[in-house]
Amino acid sequence: MSSILVTGGAGFIGSNFVVKWLDEESVPLVVLDRLTYAGNLESLGGFLNHPRLCFVQGDIGDRGLVDNLLRAHDVVAVVHLAAESHVDRSIDEPDVFVQTNVVGTYQLLSAALTYWRDSSASVRKRFRFVHVSTDEVYGSLGPTGRFSETTPYAPNSPYAASKAAADHFVRAFHSTYGLPVLITNCSNNYGPRQFPEKLVPLMILNAIEGKPLPVYGDGQNIRDWLFVEDHCRALRAVLARGRPGHVYCLGGDCEVTNLEIIRQICATVDRLCPGLPHAPCESLIEFVADRPGHDRRYGMDAGKIRLDLGWSAEVDLRDGLERTVRWYLENQTWVQNVARGHFRRERLGLAGGNYD
Repeated sequence: MSSILVTGGAGFIGSNFVVKWLDEESVPLVVLDRLTYAGNLESLGGFLNHPRLCFVQGDIGDRGLVDNLLRAHDVVAVVHLAAESHVDRSIDEPDVFVQTNVVGTYQLLSAALTYWRDSSASVRKRFRFVHVSTDEVYGSLGPTGRFSETTPYAPNSPYAASKAAADHFVRAFHSTYGLPVLITNCSNNYGPRQFPEKLVPLMILNAIEGKPLPVYGDGQNIRDWLFVEDHCRALRAVLARGRPGHVYCLGGDCEVTNLEIIRQICATVDRLCPGLPHAPCESLIEFVADRPGHDRRYGMDAGKIRLDLGWSAEVDLRDGLERTVRWYLENQTWVQNVARGHFRRERLGLAGGNYD
């Protein structure tokens, strides 16, 4: 039976995509993940033994491994989620981001192209390569306007530059070779299973434990927030009905400042955890020095995917934050195991966590 290859399927968005897919779809999945610090098999939970899931630990840059997986599993689509994605880390170690996001994506594209060319006519017709990217490739917005599929690229961090380069390679493989690719550029995600160096889980866990809530600069940087399950629905829509060669911008139509979302997280924790000795959690907020290249505002125009594919965000911020806080409260073993790994929130201290 034909399968779909999901790269980075043990990460935040990837694991949510896999879990929802196996619950609601019949096509088997092959998950390829290197299991770096942000990849966690526990995020897949009991689904690791699911009869329609094959997990493989490996690197997207391992051409021989990818070649074998594509052929052995009769892959009809690739959903490419594997990436280094933490801006602060990209400032410290840009070479890692170039290797994974640029070189790794190129190797994956090259393997997919060879496989696609060698496949039967029916597989060639069905095959899709969905590349999952970010709104950060577009740079920073002023007080008005939104990013769209025609916005010029203007990345401001090594992470954003590496994703922009990957986007260009994906586009070039379609224009030059005809590989049926689709690109999604998405706004900030939040939800269950997110590695706690990102804003939402970092603030949730620190608020629960009474630790400082570091806010970069004046806290007025604006992001467009999208609940991760809405993002996964969008990816499925793009995979099923998207037009090869096209780009789709994804957003939650939910622009709020960093300070406002932290305050909403505090209010949610106060409501779900009555009696905390350090309540109200908003008292834990501390302003810290801004980081280099901190984009002021992101906002996404999701009109194209709404009109073409009938997708729009369904989960509002209040409901999404409540579901997210509840997940972290109910999955303390996951949190503790992550903390024992490569990540320590204390490392961030008052230097703040990256919000993108």
